[in-house]
Amino acid sequence: MKAGPGRRILARLLIPAEAAETAFPLLAARALRAFGDGYVAVLLPAYLLALGFDQLDVGFLTTATLAGSALAILGIGMVGYRWTVRRLLLSAALLMAVTGLGLASISSFWPLFVVAFVGTLNPGSGDVSMFLPLEHAHLAQAARGNARTALFARYSLIGSLSTAIGALAAAIPSWLVPWSGLSLIDCLRIMFLLYGLLGGVVWLLYRTLPTVEVEAAPLPQPLGPSLSIVFKLAMLFSIDAFAGGLLGNSLLTLWLFERFGLSLGQAGTFFFCAGLLSAGSQLAAPVIARKIGLLNTMVFTHIPASMCLIFAAIAPDLEAALALLFVRSALSQMDVPTRTAYVMAVVTPAERVAAASFTAVSRSLASIASPTLTGALLASGLLSAPLIACGALKMVYDLALLISFRHLNVPLE
Repeated sequence: MKAGPGRRILARLLIPAEAAETAFPLLAARALRAFGDGYVAVLLPAYLLALGFDQLDVGFLTTATLAGSALAILGIGMVGYRWTVRRLLLSAALLMAVTGLGLASISSFWPLFVVAFVGTLNPGSGDVSMFLPLEHAHLAQAARGNARTALFARYSLIGSLSTAIGALAAAIPSWLVPWSGLSLIDCLRIMFLLYGLLGGVVWLLYRTLPTVEVEAAPLPQPLGPSLSIVFKLAMLFSIDAFAGGLLGNSLLTLWLFERFGLSLGQAGTFFFCAGLLSAGSQLAAPVIARKIGLLNTMVFTHIPASMCLIFAAIAPDLEAALALLFVRSALSQMDVPTRTAYVMAVVTPAERVAAASFTAVSRSLASIASPTLTGALLASGLLSAPLIACGALKMVYDLALLISFRHLNVPLE
């Protein structure tokens, strides 16, 4: 499909000069998906509580989303190389549309559990869905060296900004209730319908991916020469993911509800501001990485963020807790583009889909039990425990990563 002048101008603004414009549909799709994820993460616990479920039920359903995503990513890593990336992305977009329709029409626990398990819900602060390894593999082909890191930084930046705007949109149901006369549950269902419509638009964007170029590229293969490195990275990433699973956006929203009594609108505003800070850090990440390296950027921005999380757990009031969480947001996501670029740099081009899938599925599998644990801790009144455990485990991960890979030279050029 031939790009119009408007799209070409926008592509030049979003994509590094050295990168191919074939990355544009993926960046646009990332924006729409992140917008949907941003408000669904905030609204989902409120929706479940409004339906009469408790904190432990919220944890169970969050666990189901992570378990389903892990199995989907594992399947992509094992047999996905038999199909083109474009075809798999189109299938995932259709599943996103079905997920939105399912959430909007179901109110019983076990049917919701099935939708959470099979669908594309993303309750965390980062993307853990089946889209992730597929889009990463396609983006890795569109640029090299510093341009690749910059492209992944833009990908993460767009995701953070869109997630922030989506979080702000979580206030829409509260605004709709008095204006429309509908119940809160009906207004929440409208937002889930919108999520399904976003999946349809994402499908249209993926349709514009160049079939010939994607299919002419070498077919992705299972891991071979890079297996030992990817395995070690995956094991370390799993520690980080287990810790992150203790406090995804949906569970952090639940913590803010329980600890400080925040409303939907206030929680959405918090996540909007936090998302803007995270987005700004995505721009700084490639600049810092050029000066101190990918690994050092991952580690030395993550440790202070984890310390802020621990102090937020014991903060005496809402203002202090939010201030610490905002500092954390400004630091904690710098490792996202650098981590992705690092994984793509240490494997051969043919292994990239498998490497992205393997590291992503290890993260998803490791985080499966975390939400249920957090739900149980919150239900038992131990409100600070998930934040402290998350921060402490993340610092263990950072130090182990630095020790394990400090001698591995990964050039940016």
